[in-house]
Amino acid sequence: MKAAEVLDNLKLRFPGEKEYHQAVQEVLESIEDVYNEHPEFEKANLIERLCIPDRIVSFRVTWVDDSGAVRTNMGYRVQHNNAIGPYKGGIRFHASVTPSILKFLAFEQTFKNSLTTLPMGGAKGGSDFSPRGKSNAEVMRFCQAFMLELWRQIGPDTDVPAGDIGVGGREVGYMYGMYKKLTREHTGTLTGKGLDFGGSLIRPEATGYGNVYFLLEMLKTRGIELRGKTVAVSGSGNVAQYTVEKLIELGAKVVTMSDSDGYIYDPDGIDRAKLDYIMELKNLYRGRIREYAEQYGVKYVPGGRPWGEKCDIAMPSATQNELTGDDARQLLANGCIAVSEGANMPSTPEAIDAFQEAGILYAPGKAANAGGVSVSGLEMTQNAQKLSWTAEEVDRRLHQIMENIHTQCAKYGMRPDGSIDYVKGANVAGFMKVAQAMMAQGLV
Repeated sequence: MKAAEVLDNLKLRFPGEKEYHQAVQEVLESIEDVYNEHPEFEKANLIERLCIPDRIVSFRVTWVDDSGAVRTNMGYRVQHNNAIGPYKGGIRFHASVTPSILKFLAFEQTFKNSLTTLPMGGAKGGSDFSPRGKSNAEVMRFCQAFMLELWRQIGPDTDVPAGDIGVGGREVGYMYGMYKKLTREHTGTLTGKGLDFGGSLIRPEATGYGNVYFLLEMLKTRGIELRGKTVAVSGSGNVAQYTVEKLIELGAKVVTMSDSDGYIYDPDGIDRAKLDYIMELKNLYRGRIREYAEQYGVKYVPGGRPWGEKCDIAMPSATQNELTGDDARQLLANGCIAVSEGANMPSTPEAIDAFQEAGILYAPGKAANAGGVSVSGLEMTQNAQKLSWTAEEVDRRLHQIMENIHTQCAKYGMRPDGSIDYVKGANVAGFMKVAQAMMAQGLV
């Protein structure tokens, strides 16, 4: 297998899907040597079968807004690979959603889920509908219309969606209510549910907490303490909020957060009380991060990203390709020693190259942000057993999973000088498990 040839072929077959091409390129370049050590993989055309989704379901979603106007959006579910378990991955509601973005997310999810060691395949779904500015009633009607089309494609042993950007507990609740009405079953088909109807403790916190746990493992390899370090975080949604919460708990100083309108810089650090304000602003009032700057009298940069601010550690937790090569060089010039991704593919290839050439600690999202889907998997287990574990039990299991992911990355990504290439380590570890499962199951 030659990575460049495979990628060129995919670009011809699926033109214009730049996010999907970017995600595939990163994985192929990492696994090329290992793949070619297994001629049986090439004989089974395994790489092409692994890159192309099993199926893509697309549909029109028709709903009625509060004024009585009929609105339409597109809905999608990309079921990428189920070799190691039922399809598993979030649903994203955002105006930017396209098939290319969902294909890249489902592709990444396949390897991320493999890394968790839990029996979950990879999928992703969503719509170009944005909940921003919509009433609760409009969001409910859209979620119900969306599920009216999707429900036949999912199930507890088939495909288990969860939340993502634009899909939190409210949206999951509305979708699950409609799914339950249509199927007349109360199963663990969606994760991220409310605690009153099958949800798991620590699920909202899991991606952010898991990212910090992975960061701790990376820092240990160089004998570095997290306490006292200055951290730049992007985003202000679920992942960013709980990343900041855990960082505060462990004694780090968080100086930035952002949303799609701009970012704030608080040189004194975001403490517990300030984070509570952000959580109320974002989760209850659906406000904008600039209101934090007005409340506390700190710097606000409209339309900007926080990577020009001086920090020891950067944790991009907003969206894909938010950290460019220029941003990476600025971070390095300012003395950044570690980058751990809370979002999916937030760093461009140029940025990743800059981090790796500089030799700093860099953790790709498929490893560092796997805590969310890990606890989704634990929620599935609790649902199947009709049990609810304590927060301490779930957090203990999450911490162990993130340690195990780090161990796998180290196993496959160790360089001769003892440093770890986390990109290669995560890609090869995730790939090998899926590849071996596919080979064992034949040409299906």
